[in-house]
Amino acid sequence: MKIGFDNEKYLKMQSEHIRERISHFGGKLYLEFGGKLLDDMHASRVLPGFKEDSKLQMLLQLKDQAEMIMTVSAEDIVNNKIRGDLGIGYDDDVIRLIREYRGKGLYVSSVVIAKYTPAHSVEVFQQKLEKENIKVYHHFFIPGYPTDINTVISPDGYGKNDYVETTRPLIIVTAPGPGSGKMSTCLSQVYNEHQRGVAAGYAKFETFPIWNLPLNHPVNLAYEAATADLNDINMIDPYHLKAYGVTTVNYNRDIEIFPVLRSMFEGIYGSCPYASPTDMGVNMAGNCIIDDDICREAGDQEIIRRYFQAAVGIAEGTKSESELSKIKILMNQEGLNPEDRKVVAAARQIEKETGAVATAMELEDGTIIPGHTGDIMGPSAVCLIKALRFLAGIPEGKKILPSESLIPINRLKTMYLGSKNPLLHPDEMLLALSIASTTEEDAQKTLQQLPKLRGCQVHTTARLSATDRRTFKKLGCDLTYEPKEI
Repeated sequence: MKIGFDNEKYLKMQSEHIRERISHFGGKLYLEFGGKLLDDMHASRVLPGFKEDSKLQMLLQLKDQAEMIMTVSAEDIVNNKIRGDLGIGYDDDVIRLIREYRGKGLYVSSVVIAKYTPAHSVEVFQQKLEKENIKVYHHFFIPGYPTDINTVISPDGYGKNDYVETTRPLIIVTAPGPGSGKMSTCLSQVYNEHQRGVAAGYAKFETFPIWNLPLNHPVNLAYEAATADLNDINMIDPYHLKAYGVTTVNYNRDIEIFPVLRSMFEGIYGSCPYASPTDMGVNMAGNCIIDDDICREAGDQEIIRRYFQAAVGIAEGTKSESELSKIKILMNQEGLNPEDRKVVAAARQIEKETGAVATAMELEDGTIIPGHTGDIMGPSAVCLIKALRFLAGIPEGKKILPSESLIPINRLKTMYLGSKNPLLHPDEMLLALSIASTTEEDAQKTLQQLPKLRGCQVHTTARLSATDRRTFKKLGCDLTYEPKEI
C-alpha cells in the first residue's frame, strides 16, 4: 500500500514531546488518553503507514516512567453499557484491557469508578478487579460539575474523591469509551496532589482532529464522520488564534469546556498553564505526514466507509438518520459519491451483470477480484477463494476445492444444524481449504496467501452475516456492504 505517514518518526517525536511536557510541570504529568490504545484501525486507515499499535509502542518507550489508571462510570456499569465494536460491557472491557496492557509490559496500577454510588453490579465489578490485584478508588458525583468552579475545586468537590496513590512521573488515564470520567479523574488528581504539596500537570492526548492540519482536510473530516454519533464538530481554536495569531484545529467539546478548565487551573495553581485547548494537547501525528496527497485520499475513502456503516446501522436499528445525514454532508463537501470507492463500483457492476449478490476485493496492487453467489458458496467465500487463487498463481480452470468435498458441508448445515442457508461462509470455506492443504499442494499454496489480504478493500452488495464480518475483520480487510437484505 502507498505510505503517507512516517511511523518511526512518530514514535520518536511523540515520546520525546511527552517527556518534555512531564519536565515542564516539575516531574509529574496526568495525561488524559483518548481513543484506542490498541487496534487503532481508524488511524491506520486515514494515515497510511501508521501502525495500529503505534500508540502502544510509543508508550512502551516510556514504560519505565509510566503507570496507567483506568476509569469507568458507575452509571455505565449499572446500565450495562456495551462497547459496540466488541459487543461486551464496559466492565468486562476494563478487565480485558488491563490484561492486554499488562501482557504488553505496561504497569496498570488502579481503576477509578467515577460517579460512584453503591450498586450490586458495581460491587461485583470491584471484587473482580481486586482479584486481579487492581486497586479500586471511588470518585463521586459533584453537584454543579463542571461549571460551579467554587464547589468543584473544594473539599466538597474534588476533595471528596479518593486520592489515587501513584508512584511514577507519567500517569496515563484511559477508559473503555467516551463519558467514562477521564478528564475529571485527571483534574481531581491534580487538585489533590496540589493539596499535598506535589506539583503535577495535566495534558491531553487525542490523535484527531489533527491540530496542525487544515480544518477541512479529509483526515480531519474523516474524524467527524467517525464521530457522527457524538456530533463532534471540528473548529478553529479561537483561543489559540487570539493568543498566538496561529490557526489550529480542535473540536467543539474541548473548545466549549476550555473556559471552565482555565478557571479550574487558576483555582488550583493560581494561574492557567495553557492559553488554548490546542496548548493542552501533545499529539505530534501531523508532523509525521510525509505524503499529504496519499493521506487526503485515505481520508476521503474513510468517509465513504463511514457512510456505508451508518446506512447499514439504520437498517439494523443501531444508527440514527442524523448520523447518516451528517456524513452525507461531508461527502458532498468533498465531492464524493459511494462509487468513488472502487470496490463499490465493481461489486455493483458484477451484480448488474449476473443478477446475483456480488462481492469485490481490491488487492494491494489494485487488482479487482470479482465474486458472486454460487451454487455452493456465498459471494464473500467465492471472492475470497478467487483472491487467494490469484495471489497463489493457480490457473483459473484448475480446481482447488472440488464440489464433492464441499457439498457434504452444505448438507450438514441444512440437514443436521438447522440452517436455512446452505451456502458456505468464508470461514467454512477456509476450513475446507485448510483440510485440503494437508494433502494437496495447490491448496496449501493458496492458504499461505492469507496474510497478503491484510489492508485489502472489500465490498458486498447486500448485508453480510456476523460470521462473514468477523472473518474479514480477522483477515485485516477493510469491509463495507450495502444495507439491503440478501
